[in-house]
Amino acid sequence: MFLVTGATGNVGAELVRGLAEAGEPVRAMSRAGRTDGLPPGVQAVAGDLNRAETVRDALDGVRAMFLMPGYGAQREILADARDAGVERVVMLSGRSAGTGDTGNAVAGYMIEAETSVRESGLAWTFVRPTSFMSNALQLADQIRAGDTVRVPFPDAPTADIDPHDIARTALHALRSAEFAGRVLEVSGPEALLPADRVRILGKVLGRELRTVGLTNEEARAELEARMPVPYVDAFFSFFVDGTLDESEVLPTVEEVTGRAPRTFEEWARAHAAEF
Repeated sequence: MFLVTGATGNVGAELVRGLAEAGEPVRAMSRAGRTDGLPPGVQAVAGDLNRAETVRDALDGVRAMFLMPGYGAQREILADARDAGVERVVMLSGRSAGTGDTGNAVAGYMIEAETSVRESGLAWTFVRPTSFMSNALQLADQIRAGDTVRVPFPDAPTADIDPHDIARTALHALRSAEFAGRVLEVSGPEALLPADRVRILGKVLGRELRTVGLTNEEARAELEARMPVPYVDAFFSFFVDGTLDESEVLPTVEEVTGRAPRTFEEWARAHAAEF
């Protein structure tokens, strides 16, 4: 049995689907224990990663688990997993964990999450992706409203990755001990500026979209309206101060899965209806 936490998220849903297609028994955990959208035969369970007691029963008979980072009960859940006979854990982390900067709000919670897994006594694999292609969905309201798209950090190229490819990488790590003790840094196949992604979205949608880059002041105001200031500071550190380079194209997805990662245009065509 494989336990997938965050089973309704961008990566988790893809991973549940991939495991089910491979004929593996899957237990899909979300806070609500949702069954809608799950492949046939997948067992839905409710669980809150901030409350270990809600996860404990779901560990019964689990061979390997996919774990989301940064939740309050992580160390207790890992101890319960070890006691339940779970063999290994694959955790979704992020490339910022490689900076070692515990003072950065984003990197800090990733580093702490990885540390707790390393200290758990379980075999582990970390999957550290670049930014998600699905972040482009944050532009959907603007694109529906008109042809001008305002973007933060216009000069920061990133090799964004399709969550589908993160999930395919995690699937291999869950099913095989070959990747135990490894950090798998993954990226998409090309580094693009925000304007490049807007141009590609316009091509897919059959529209002439125009990109306007926000100033740092404008970007900070917009980001602070929807997330805590320490996280805004973290993104400014990454994309303005240059403490994290997400432009590097990495070969890991193809090396692990045997298939090249999807391009942004392929992702956009698959999600065009959402714009």
